[in-house]
Amino acid sequence: MTSVEERQSLLEHEHGALLQDETISGLYTGDGSTDVNGNPVLKDNTGTWKACPFILGNECCERLAFYGIATNLVTYLTAKLHQGNVSAARNVTTWSGTCYLTPLIGAVLADAYWGRYWTIAVFSTIYFFGMCTLSLSAFVPAFKPPECVDSVCPSATPAQYGIFFLGLYLIALGTGGIKPCVSSFGADQFDDTDPKERVSKGSFFNWFYFSINIGALVSSSLIVWIQDNLGWGLGFAVPALFMGIAILSFFSGTPLYRFQRPGGSPITRMCQVLVASFRKWNLEVPNDSSLLYETQDKNSAIQGSRKLERTNELTCLDKAAVISDTELKTGNFSDRWRLCTITQVEEFKILIRMFPIWATGIVFSAVYAQMSTMFVEQGSLMDTKVGSFTIPPASLSTFDVLSVIFWVPVYDKIIVPIARKITGKGRGFSELQRMGIGLFLSVVCMCSAALLEIKRLQIAKELGLTDKDVAVPLSILWQIPQYMVMGAAEVFTFIGQLEFFYDQSPDAMRSLCSALSLLTTSLGSYLSSFILTMVTYWSSRNGQIGWIPSNNLNEGHLDYFFWLLADWAAIVDLEVRIPRPARAVDFSEGTDKLAVITTSHFPPWNIYTSSYPCQMHLHHRPLETSDSLPASHLLIFSFGTQEP
Repeated sequence: MTSVEERQSLLEHEHGALLQDETISGLYTGDGSTDVNGNPVLKDNTGTWKACPFILGNECCERLAFYGIATNLVTYLTAKLHQGNVSAARNVTTWSGTCYLTPLIGAVLADAYWGRYWTIAVFSTIYFFGMCTLSLSAFVPAFKPPECVDSVCPSATPAQYGIFFLGLYLIALGTGGIKPCVSSFGADQFDDTDPKERVSKGSFFNWFYFSINIGALVSSSLIVWIQDNLGWGLGFAVPALFMGIAILSFFSGTPLYRFQRPGGSPITRMCQVLVASFRKWNLEVPNDSSLLYETQDKNSAIQGSRKLERTNELTCLDKAAVISDTELKTGNFSDRWRLCTITQVEEFKILIRMFPIWATGIVFSAVYAQMSTMFVEQGSLMDTKVGSFTIPPASLSTFDVLSVIFWVPVYDKIIVPIARKITGKGRGFSELQRMGIGLFLSVVCMCSAALLEIKRLQIAKELGLTDKDVAVPLSILWQIPQYMVMGAAEVFTFIGQLEFFYDQSPDAMRSLCSALSLLTTSLGSYLSSFILTMVTYWSSRNGQIGWIPSNNLNEGHLDYFFWLLADWAAIVDLEVRIPRPARAVDFSEGTDKLAVITTSHFPPWNIYTSSYPCQMHLHHRPLETSDSLPASHLLIFSFGTQEP
């Protein structure tokens, strides 16, 4: 055989091997996911919408169970445990706050040690035991105080309180442990490296939030009715039953699930970057990124995470990846408290860049918190009679839930396809654009509430009711538009936030970032309380009545408070900037995956991680034609374009 023939035979052999490798790689997921036993998974047999019904069913039943307890909890504390209004309200708010702080525990355990599946399994079991304990505290006569006789209401004993609060806080631990994991685990069922599955992932978040609100709707109607009419024992047992169904639904889908490996403690890795960069504060960071430390393997040193390319912002942290002369001489590159990989440093940078977007979520949550506070106060001084029925002001929040249930399919099936044709993006809008639309709608909601309050105060003045703490003859049904608009705002902002903190987070920090997203709800409530306290203090100085009088809202100006929140939301909305990609660079030799680097600088509100390029940077997915286009002025009010 001649040399030409030998080379031709060799080329044909290599080509055949390459085709075989491509065929095999096409059969398996490209994001490193495995089955429950840790083996690579076949695309056609696992994940996607085949696995999602079990996860969505789990979330729907779990939320039904949670809201079945939370919605009417203050009534149980006052009516059955005979607590005062202040004590009951304090216990409910403390418990609610705990429910949004415990996700940090579940997130760290999921990302560091157990993985999302087993974290959900363990904390769901704790959750179920908490529900059963709470049900027993309402069922067994010895576990609750006797009924009131006339006006004499015996207090609960320490043991009775102990059983009740044990169940309540087991629920808080359980729900917190699974909250940051369920949405991320559902999104894990879609392969980032597959363009079709990546688009479907955006749709998953829509239906995930839809499932939450279906559960909330059933609990706020059916479960509350059972508690008020058939007894609290049964009223707590039914949510416990649904929590059991949630667990069964979750485990039933195990053969279809895709799993991501835990990558070790993210908190430890961030501390290592800080310590290593501080130890090398006197070293210069080389301009050539290849001189910084990174493993030579195809995979990252962080299990479950793909490698990240170096970026040119926050270069002080790059010192952690500088190889010192001592390390070169000894050849010891394994001490992560002295030398970190570029990927580890970039993980920390990404988390820092996310902070401003995370802060905008706190402001939106502060606006959202008005539904359970000032909207109710406003409605209590309106005409609650509709025919022969009296509408409780708090029950109007049902229209918010109905709005979400209406807008999710409309957004997913109508708005996204239209937006996709306009923007050329698979999901219609980027996460930041979606959140910006939601912030804009929250401004509209606050403006609607303010205009309604102006009309209410005008009627009160015309009828001489200003100095009387009585309802004005204006139907409470006029509040429906502000609840409906807030529901639409949720569909854009809260779901966009879920999407953003999953897609933009490092692979091995997704549960932690989801927990930080949930934390905005808790901090938003605290921010609302702080604003309310400051407004009350400053507006009532020097003997003034103030915007929000404690005794009679007819004398105040609640509309000013709504305008203030509208201004805050508008300012936050205007601060969102979307940079466009500057250039694409080859990330991994021998693969078709790319990383994108932007050349824009990093002032406080120029969010690098908010851009579509950052998605490519984080997940190293193949570039799409539409990704090379500059960000558009789709929403002139909400967005601008940051030129590189």
